Amino acid sequence: MPEKQHTTQGWKNDPESNTSTLKIILGDQLNYEHSWFKAVDDNVVYTLMEIRAEQVYVMHHIQKIAGFFAAMRAFAQHLSSTGHRVHYIKYDNPENAHSIIDNIRILRKKYQFNRIEYLEPDEYRLDQLFKTLGNELDIDCEMLPSEHFLTQRKEVQEFFKNKKTYLMESFYRHMRRKHHILMQGTEPMGGQWNFDHDNRKKYKGEVSIPPAYSANNNVSAIYNMICKEQIPHFGAIDAENFHWPINRKQALEQLHYFLQNHLVYFGTYEDAMTTESATVFHSQLSFAMNLKMISPIEIVHNTLSYWSSHPEIKIQQVEGFIRQIIGWREFMRGIYWAKMPHYENLNYFENEAKLPSWYWTGNTKMNCLKHAIKGSLKNGWAHHIQRLMVTGNFAALIGADPNEVDNWYLGIYVDAIQWVEITNTRGMSQFADGGLLATKPYVSSASYMHKMSDYCTACSYKHQLKTEEYACPFNSLYWDYFHRNREKLERNPRIGMMYRVWDKMKNQEEILNKANQLKTKIESL
Repeated sequence: MPEKQHTTQGWKNDPESNTSTLKIILGDQLNYEHSWFKAVDDNVVYTLMEIRAEQVYVMHHIQKIAGFFAAMRAFAQHLSSTGHRVHYIKYDNPENAHSIIDNIRILRKKYQFNRIEYLEPDEYRLDQLFKTLGNELDIDCEMLPSEHFLTQRKEVQEFFKNKKTYLMESFYRHMRRKHHILMQGTEPMGGQWNFDHDNRKKYKGEVSIPPAYSANNNVSAIYNMICKEQIPHFGAIDAENFHWPINRKQALEQLHYFLQNHLVYFGTYEDAMTTESATVFHSQLSFAMNLKMISPIEIVHNTLSYWSSHPEIKIQQVEGFIRQIIGWREFMRGIYWAKMPHYENLNYFENEAKLPSWYWTGNTKMNCLKHAIKGSLKNGWAHHIQRLMVTGNFAALIGADPNEVDNWYLGIYVDAIQWVEITNTRGMSQFADGGLLATKPYVSSASYMHKMSDYCTACSYKHQLKTEEYACPFNSLYWDYFHRNREKLERNPRIGMMYRVWDKMKNQEEILNKANQLKTKIESL
C-alpha cells in the first residue's frame, strides 16, 4: 500500500498543501491505464464532479445515472488508494456549484493551482466548454489525448477526404491493415474481409443462451441519493444487484465471461432477436468501454488470444465481434468529429412527428416494440438490431422528429454518449443525414421481424397482412414511407427495386389509407 492516501469524500477533508496543476476527469474518462496515473505527484490534484447539468440535458435511465456515479466514485477511490490527491465533488455536496467552471473557481481558491490539464472530451458541447477555460479563468490550460481510441479525432475525415459518402467497409479494411488484425500478410484471414452473410441466423433454440454477466454491485446509497435529490429519471433498477461493471476489474471479468460463454455463437446470432433473452450472445461491454474502463485494443487482443487456444470457435464469430470494435465504433466517432455541430441539426426528410408515449412504457400491442422497449426500460440496454430495426425502424416509418429520437436513445441506454448515439440514430437509423453514413435507409416491413425474431408468434397483429384489421402496422407504414419520400429516395441505386415493386401494386390507395389511419391512432397501437 502506498504511504500516502488522500480522501475522496468532498470539500472539507481534502489536503490543502501547495498545488501547481488541477487535472480534470470527466465521467466517461475512467481510464485506469492512462499515463497520467503512472506516477504520483503531490503537486497535482485530480478532480471528478457530479454535475446536475450532465443529468438533465435529457432525461436519463436510472441505471445510466447510477452507473456513471458508481464508476466515477470507484475510480476516484482507486486513484486515492494508489497515492494520488483527489478532490471528488458529490452531487449532494452543499458546496457543489453544479457547474464545471464555477467548481473550478472554488477549487482554485482552495488549492492555488496555476495550471489546468484535461483529457480530450468526447462530446462536442464539452469540448467547446473546455476550450473556454483558459480565458474564463485566466489560467494556463492544456488538453491531452484520452489514450483510448485507435484513431485520432479527424482520422476518418482525412480518410474520406473529398468523398460525398463515408463507407464503413472501406474504413474497416484500412483499420485491419493498419493494426494488422485478422490479417495474413496483406490478405484478410479466412480469405474475405467480413462474414456478415454468415451472421444473419434466426435463433430457434438450437443452442442454449448463457445468462448475461452480472457484477452484482450494491448501488443503493447512490440510488437513494438520486431519489432524494430529485434527479429526473426513468426505467427500472435493482440497486442491490446492479449488474453493470463499475471498475476495471469487473470490466475485465465481463470481457472474459463473454469470451468463455458467448463468443462461440456471437456472430451466428448477432442479428437475432428472441423473447427468450434480451442479450442473446452479445457482450454488453459498451458501458465499460464508453466509460474507458477497458480499451478497444485490449478487447481485440484478448479476443484473438482466447480464439488462438479455442479452435472450435469459427472465424465468423471473431470477425463479427472485432468489426464492431475497430470498425463501427471508431467509424462512428470519426464521423461525429468530422460533422459536428452541423450533424445534430440534420433532418433530411423534414420529419416532425412525436414519438408515441409508449416509447417510455412499452405498453403497445406490437410484440416486437413491446419487448424491445420493456427490455430497454428494465436493463438500460438493447442490442444493435433491436435499436436499429425495431425502435429505430418504427420511428423512421412514422416520420419521427430526429431530435425526439436522439433524446430518447441518449436517455434510455447506459452506454449512450452523444458521439456514439447521434451517429447511430440520426445517421444510421433515421437517415436524417441524407446518406452520408448509410448507403440506404434501414427500414423494413414485418417480414424482417418475422425472419429475424420470434416476436411475431404471439403478437396481436399478423405479420403477413397489409391492410386488414389485424395487419401488422409495419407493413402499410413501410410502403407509406417510400411513397412520401419518393422524391429523395427513388434515385438511390440500393432501393430502386422497392419503387418498381410499389409501382406494380394494385392496392396502393388502400395501403396508404391504412397507414394514415394508423398514424392517427398511434397511441393505441
